[in-house]
Amino acid sequence: MNEDEVPPPRFLADGGGPMPLPSGVAVKELTFCVGDLPDVRDFAALQARRAGMNDEAIGDFLVAINEVATNAVTHGASKARVRVWCDEGDLLVGVHDDGHWVPEETPGMIAPHDYSTSGMGLWVTRRLTKELILRTGQNGTELIMRFKLP
Repeated sequence: MNEDEVPPPRFLADGGGPMPLPSGVAVKELTFCVGDLPDVRDFAALQARRAGMNDEAIGDFLVAINEVATNAVTHGASKARVRVWCDEGDLLVGVHDDGHWVPEETPGMIAPHDYSTSGMGLWVTRRLTKELILRTGQNGTELIMRFKLP
């Protein structure tokens, strides 16, 4: 843990591309661009409810999804893909784009300045998720968020 008692993200420079999942895992996915961000939120909310996430948690869940999806299509590539699946009683959401990113430091670890208007998405996302995994490499970048289900 660190000073804010939130686990740091795991950073994997492993070639990137969407995380391979075991066979038999039910995955829902949606390809999107910047104009589709409302559809991404609707899609994610529907999948979260179907997985059993309670209504009180949906708001924070959607903030995290929106931050990561927006970053993907504004900083990564014009199109991205969101995948949703369950694992070990948690809901996982992966957002993949074809961009390649090598952060200078572990992303999402530094709190934004008091009057920041940007640059806070991964910091907020890290605080709203159970786990945050960043995979990047020649095949793109994927940010995987793990959310606790009741």
